[in-house]
Amino acid sequence: MSIRERLAELGYILPPPPRPVGAYAPGLLVGEFVWTSGQLPFWQGELRYRGRLGEELTVAEGYEAAKLCVLNCLSVVEDIVGTLEEIEQVVKLTGFVASGEGFTEQPRVLNGASDLLLALFGERGKHARSAVGVQGLPLGAPVEVELVVKVRSVR
Repeated sequence: MSIRERLAELGYILPPPPRPVGAYAPGLLVGEFVWTSGQLPFWQGELRYRGRLGEELTVAEGYEAAKLCVLNCLSVVEDIVGTLEEIEQVVKLTGFVASGEGFTEQPRVLNGASDLLLALFGERGKHARSAVGVQGLPLGAPVEVELVVKVRSVR
């Protein structure tokens, strides 16, 4: 089963690759690795979630926001290499969580992204991860995710 078929089976579609909102690339191929820029929980051109975890948003909402972020990361990867089937290994996920005072559940929020990667890629989806709490993120987003993947080849 292809990654796109697994996405559909799980009830997701891959969004179009997001356009950068500044002077940077959405992702870069360096050797056999694709490094994505931080992706926010955009869906159909709009920021689906806003606010800080532990204040305006719950862990469950942050978990869903993290899924959207990683879908946007995967869209960038696909745009660069042509197909998600070229992903040999998900290497590293770095997540930033806009956190209210005393909020310490950043790992549970980022499980949304990690769980989706594991569901899509199985063993190839196991990755190193950092979960970082921050005071605020661009545009009032609750979560931002960066992804590093190793790819087999490029189109």
